Order: sequence, then structure tokens, then C-alpha cells
Amino acid sequence: MAKLPFSFYQQDDVNLIARQLLGKYLYTDIDGVCTAGIIVETEAYKGVVDKASHAYGGRFTDRTKVMYESGGIAYVYLCYGIHYLFNVVTADQGSPHAVLIRGLEPVVGLDVMQARRKMAVIKSSITAGPGALSMALGINKKLNGADLLGDQVWIEDQGLSYPDNDIATVPRVGVDYAADHASLPWRYYVKGNKYVSKPNK
Repeated sequence: MAKLPFSFYQQDDVNLIARQLLGKYLYTDIDGVCTAGIIVETEAYKGVVDKASHAYGGRFTDRTKVMYESGGIAYVYLCYGIHYLFNVVTADQGSPHAVLIRGLEPVVGLDVMQARRKMAVIKSSITAGPGALSMALGINKKLNGADLLGDQVWIEDQGLSYPDNDIATVPRVGVDYAADHASLPWRYYVKGNKYVSKPNK
């Protein structure tokens, strides 16, 4: 069970990476407690040319500067002052591409995830949605910039993949501000998986 290599994150096609991440296992080890799940939903953000990206037009701030680093690190930010969202930085240094992880099928440490999510019983909402999965996996701002080949947060290939006809390719969620780019089909998810945040009917 190998961690994804540095070369995987260096690929220039962020949409290809977003598609390839489906079926990979996202792990965290927080204070010695391990949790993990299968990635079942992603969104691609294509840097300076993407009106939905935080780095659109070359925007460079304290928040976005991690996106300009060499691919293979985490970009974690606070959304609406409530939810931490976990992104994978991709491409070469200076190309601020990123993939948002939106849905996760929990497989390791379900009891821990349940406690972190304060759920009496485990429901699909435990890791459906980017804020939910970050909370379940213990992801917060401390992991911003973390090395994805390190020992706190990483992604493994365990041989699971999905055929193209099992993958939905649809517009992203909550990017109405991106004008004509809001309708780009840059969200990918596993059809029929109950841990997808917003399955299209």
C-alpha cells in the first residue's frame, strides 16, 4: 500500500488528477490516532485562469501562497468561518492548481470519526461534504502546507479504481461567483456512492 509519489502531484492536468484521486485512500494520523477513507468526490481548480480558484488572475495572499508551492502538499482553509476544507496542491511550483476533496467513504477509525462529528449513530453525512470529512479526519489549519508524503496526512493507492461509466462529471458546487466558469464540468464523483455530498439527480 504505497503513498502516492511526488510525481503524481506534479502532473499539469489538474482535472486528470481530480479524476485519478477517486478510489484513493486519504489518511490522517492526528496525535497517534489514524483515520482514513476512500475519496469518492473531488473538484478541480485550475489556478490563475480559473475564475472559481482562489488564485484566479494571479491572486497571491497569505491564504493562497501555499497554492503556489510545488504540488504534493495540503491546502487547508477556513470556509465561512466554520468549516476547514482540504485541498491537494498539484502541478509545478508557481502553478497554483488544487483539487478539493468533497466526499469520502470512511474505512478506518469510524469510532473516532463518529466522536469528532458528535454523531449518535453513523450516517452518510459523517464524511459527505468537504467540511464534514475534514472534521471527521481531524483536519484543521495546522495541516495547511503539510507534506502529503509525510506522516500526518497522506494519500495511498490501494488498487481501487472506477470505470469511466461509474464516474459523474458535472459542474462544481457553490461557485456561482465564477460567472461562466461556474458551469464548467470540473467536479467528479462515484455514481451511487452515499458519501457523495451533492449527487445530481
